[in-house]
Amino acid sequence: MINYIDRQTLSLLAPYLKLEYHWTNTDYANIVIAFRVAYSIGQTVFGRLMDRFGTRRGLSFTVGFYSVVSVLTSLAKGFYGFAAFRFLLGAGESANWPAATKAVSEWFPKRERGLATALFDSGSSIGGAIAPMLVYGIYRQWGWRPAFALPGMLGFLWLLAWRWIYHPPEFHPRISETEKQMILADKLESPSQRESVNPLGWADLLKLQQTWGTIIAKALTDPVWFFVTDWFPIYLVAKGIELKSGLIAIWIPFLAADLGNFSGGGISGYLIKRGWSLGAARKAVVIFGGLGVTMLIPTVFTTNLYLIAFLFALATFSYAAFSTMANVLPSDLFHSESVATVSGLSGTGAGLGTIVAFELIGHFSDARQAMAGHAFDPIVIVAGLVPSVGMILVLQLVRNTEATDRGLVRPI
Repeated sequence: MINYIDRQTLSLLAPYLKLEYHWTNTDYANIVIAFRVAYSIGQTVFGRLMDRFGTRRGLSFTVGFYSVVSVLTSLAKGFYGFAAFRFLLGAGESANWPAATKAVSEWFPKRERGLATALFDSGSSIGGAIAPMLVYGIYRQWGWRPAFALPGMLGFLWLLAWRWIYHPPEFHPRISETEKQMILADKLESPSQRESVNPLGWADLLKLQQTWGTIIAKALTDPVWFFVTDWFPIYLVAKGIELKSGLIAIWIPFLAADLGNFSGGGISGYLIKRGWSLGAARKAVVIFGGLGVTMLIPTVFTTNLYLIAFLFALATFSYAAFSTMANVLPSDLFHSESVATVSGLSGTGAGLGTIVAFELIGHFSDARQAMAGHAFDPIVIVAGLVPSVGMILVLQLVRNTEATDRGLVRPI
């Protein structure tokens, strides 16, 4: 939640900052891309570090770092200042998802991992829904600088709770022996089933088709979500909708995504309990999600605020169900010592896809600016179709192979 409140502040204030600093859509795209470049590199780097140093220490450092950066963004004085602070914010925030995925692999058996992943992934939707009310409220009262600084302080409160609460189950001071054995039983594997207990290197992981399935699951879906989070206010303005009246359209897709997280995680867990294989249960949700995001496409035919909000809500609900499966795949497929590394690689793939998408969005929306109400039409159509391609590739790549027999990946 805090991660997304911090990152959403810029996109929510973008229509006002564009006027104050005379930015074009391309200028804004480049500022957002500064975040994405650091976020893309950071996911792979911090994913590896989380596997090496542990979730507790790793997140303590990164959340503290990006909270400081978020507060200091209030000192930015123009294009280059915002770009620099967004780059640093992206570097710090990049650790969140690899670390959270690793935490799930440490604490939950496979039948519960989908719902547990939905719990942490839903924080992005909740944070996105809360951010407009919080940020616009502060902005109207005190201006844009406090709107960056005050939300940034939330991370320091979280740190106090995190340091007190979180420990791996093997060392947690408040866990019963029965609960510990239940958690650890799912991790236990016969050494004969595995060629090695050492972490696989990046090169070895990238030789596995399951790794590429995990990367593609994020790379062809997350850019659509980041289009909603970073461009939606500007998209509404391009449609001729004032932000005051469009506030409902901004938070409803986030609420729908929150429901999609829990639905995807809950349904896949329910299917596993009913006897479905792990792979079949995950892929059923992936198919639903990939097809559901196509609901973005009809928005090009309307300027009705409520219809746009409804269609975006259907699309983000579907995306979030798919996203929950994409986030849980590393802990489903890979052994504990490689989970955060693979999650980081998938995050880097998503970041690179988003960078390319944002460059194209900035260019084409500026080039079509004279077409009032229709500047974003080709962008929205492509955004509705790309997750379906991702769905097809995931179905093909995420399966049991020779690497499964060798114990390099878990059976699915």
